[in-house]
Amino acid sequence: MLADSDTRWKWGALTAHRLVPGARPDGFLLRGRATPTVRQLTEVGADAAALREVTGTEFVRAAHPDRYDVIVLACVGGAVQAMLHGLGHAWDGVAQRPVVVTGYVGVVYEKLADGLLLRHGADVVLANSRHDAERFRAVYAGAGAGAESVTECALPFLGGEPYEAGCQVRPYTVVFAAQPSVPESRADRMYLLERAAGHARLHPDREVLVKLRSKPGEHTTHIEEHPYQKLAARLKGGAPPNFRLVYGHMGEVLDRADLLVTVSSTAALESLHRAVPTAVLTDLGIREPLGNHHFLGSGCLASWDELDAGLLPAPDPEWSARQGLGGGAVDVPHEQAFATARERVAHLCAQPQLPPLAPYYTARTAPGYLPGILARHGFDPGGRPLPGRAAPERPESALRRATRNALRDAARGAYRHGVQRVAPVIRRLGEL
Repeated sequence: MLADSDTRWKWGALTAHRLVPGARPDGFLLRGRATPTVRQLTEVGADAAALREVTGTEFVRAAHPDRYDVIVLACVGGAVQAMLHGLGHAWDGVAQRPVVVTGYVGVVYEKLADGLLLRHGADVVLANSRHDAERFRAVYAGAGAGAESVTECALPFLGGEPYEAGCQVRPYTVVFAAQPSVPESRADRMYLLERAAGHARLHPDREVLVKLRSKPGEHTTHIEEHPYQKLAARLKGGAPPNFRLVYGHMGEVLDRADLLVTVSSTAALESLHRAVPTAVLTDLGIREPLGNHHFLGSGCLASWDELDAGLLPAPDPEWSARQGLGGGAVDVPHEQAFATARERVAHLCAQPQLPPLAPYYTARTAPGYLPGILARHGFDPGGRPLPGRAAPERPESALRRATRNALRDAARGAYRHGVQRVAPVIRRLGEL
């Protein structure tokens, strides 16, 4: 299983467990700016038999057809496309190759066509709901690409005990699920933090938790230019005593939630699946860049003013069903949601020979787009490793490994400093 961030690691590892029950996948982390730290992987809670950080070409070399039956690509679309071409070249002429599976880590609210066509070519493209499956097939059909790979399932991390109102002996708990890049501006993020703190002041009997994805210095799938940890130090009047920033596994945080509030986080789907009252904020508008337009018709759209006044949104059952959510009937429906995907993977694994990987994008269909995507991951337009990117495997000394890790950590630190410190200053200067 190959992943390139903490959330995609969580999705990929749990998907592998759902598709092949009892399996402990070998884990590969694609080296890049979002490579998760040990703390992030521990927090996710999805384990693997082995774990190794690799480049794209190193992964292709390691994914030998004799070693694996199923490969899950839990990466951004461009990385998936590069791996499909790289694996296709490496497996050319191989009689029995692994089954390749990919999909999305959560709500698909942007770059639908782009992301889907970059994932085309995998044997199985998982759709997390009936709604997504219909959209995915429509995109492939519209592009003249085969849609037989699209397979409906569900998000693999849905679960937990159904919420029961009034059964808690703890304080009423409101959880604001923060996102690294939504909203993007410092002013909007400060506004949301102030509103969450304001809710805590208005309701001193409640506990208000701001659930954060990463600690300062860590990266996630998306770049976080204005971390809430730093903004919290600027709260007007300071943070009230019943207001806290928290980390940890989202499932454990939801165990104590009576109300989940977010802009558009996938945590809303986890919350709705457990029947926890869930509010998708409209304060900053209902806009595609925010992703909250995905929740139109859900019954969950609300503002902080309405929540302050005591509103508890009620989800629309039909909308929830189309999103693959149990709405409280957690266990049985969720398990059944993976039956079709398990059967498809098992069927493909049983074939004496699978056809070569055939992505929609080729040097003929996208000659101005594909080469750049492949080059970023070390491959030429034919899927061959670029010169100097396919060094043979050899034992690495402890000193060389320590030096390489130190240099890579320094480079990541410089990148984070540029994103969170230098870039905002340059933008402000440009506005003068």
